[in-house]
Amino acid sequence: MKDKTIDYALRTTWQAVARMYNEEAAKYGATMATGFALLSIDREKGSPSTTLGPKMGMEATSLTRTLKSMEERGLITRKKNPTDGRGVIIQLTKDGKEKRELSKETVLRFNEAVRQHISEEKLLHFMEVAEIINELIIDKKIYNENKTTNL
Repeated sequence: MKDKTIDYALRTTWQAVARMYNEEAAKYGATMATGFALLSIDREKGSPSTTLGPKMGMEATSLTRTLKSMEERGLITRKKNPTDGRGVIIQLTKDGKEKRELSKETVLRFNEAVRQHISEEKLLHFMEVAEIINELIIDKKIYNENKTTNL
């Protein structure tokens, strides 16, 4: 483990989680991105399309492709935003709400399985470390214009 870097551990773990979720979602003709989008859309009111990308950490083109696929499958509808005529509200259909519950159960099942094997203290430390890494990245404290690196 000494030769593995922090980013290696993060990357390989996330790739394994993504692969697991995609395998599970494929059983229902979906993808992890679809499940994540379903969970990110407000179940009752819907969500403005402009808030979904940042909420999900997705680029606009990927989000557009995911939403188009979800609309074609009858999981969502698009409605004009009543407070901003330029915007769109993404709403879940009846089928979308059902698939959202399935996605929620899948995520909760994963979390429960992990919690059965890792102590609450270790999970708390993991969450703290992840939060610190995110803050370092967001605050540009790793790579910034004032530092030069020789890669």
